[in-house]
Amino acid sequence: MALLPADVSFSRQVLPVIALIGILLAAVYIAAILPDRATSEPAEQPPKPSGALAGAARVAGTGLVEPASEIIDIGSALSGLVTRVQVEPGDRVAEGDVLFAVDPRAARAQLGEAEAAIREGRAAIAEATAARATAREQLALYDEIADPAAVSRSEVIRVKGEEVAAASRLELARARLAAAEARAASVRTELDRLTVRAPIAGEILAVNIRPGEFVATQGGGSSAPFIQMGRTDPLHVRVDVDENEAARVRLGAPALVSPRGAADIQVRANFIRAEPQVVPKRQLTNSAAERVDVRVLQLIYALPSDAGERGPFRVGQQVDAFIPATGEHKAGGRE
Repeated sequence: MALLPADVSFSRQVLPVIALIGILLAAVYIAAILPDRATSEPAEQPPKPSGALAGAARVAGTGLVEPASEIIDIGSALSGLVTRVQVEPGDRVAEGDVLFAVDPRAARAQLGEAEAAIREGRAAIAEATAARATAREQLALYDEIADPAAVSRSEVIRVKGEEVAAASRLELARARLAAAEARAASVRTELDRLTVRAPIAGEILAVNIRPGEFVATQGGGSSAPFIQMGRTDPLHVRVDVDENEAARVRLGAPALVSPRGAADIQVRANFIRAEPQVVPKRQLTNSAAERVDVRVLQLIYALPSDAGERGPFRVGQQVDAFIPATGEHKAGGRE
């Protein structure tokens, strides 16, 4: 090349130097973009059994924390506007405590009409009773007269007719009074149903209504429950066990339960019961390797009394559970 001295060859001296510099730059660039392959402790430890279950046959499953009574969805028997809500999430209520109330004005107006009909019926009974008594007394006087010609036959017939008419009015008034009293009792029942009360003693878990909102009688379970509550002392865990592992579960044995994401916390949960029906899996862990087209056996365990309100477990929380199994040691579920 014209720019190079005469004794310098571009192809033999300069080009190899350029190639070497390019190779060095490429090596530096590749080294800079390589991912960090240094090992470190995982942010979240996978669940592992401890104690006697660490080396014993076991079955693993996922569970969901629920109240001992299961979650009770509170609805309304009658439609209307909510006038007051007496509870908030976290409140503890006794059986029969008021949860919320629906506008009672229409029912109270109907009760006023029924009570007016009751008063009218009682007045009609009093009038018919008095008229019948008067007719009977008059007939008794006629019977005491010795001379039959002293009172005309038509007068006697008229008084007897008045007695029969009064007796008929009395029966009709009694029937109307009974109908009015039944109507009043029905309206009082409706008024009582407009005040929704706690069916059991427990804790309020969710409140989905506010004063002024319209509530309708729930049909088909399509709408959200107005209030959710349950008995949270103690808490229960509903554990799903794959049907392929269900035969290996040692029913009656306690299980080790850990909150999701806190494998170092393990508590002993006592066996309560096994649901009699194997059902499709509904509790999902969002794991990429999770199968959803399976059926599961549901086992119910009771958590210790100190694991709830001040412990690491909350209603609706997912947990990992390890259950003693029969037979040879075999990793079950997600192990």
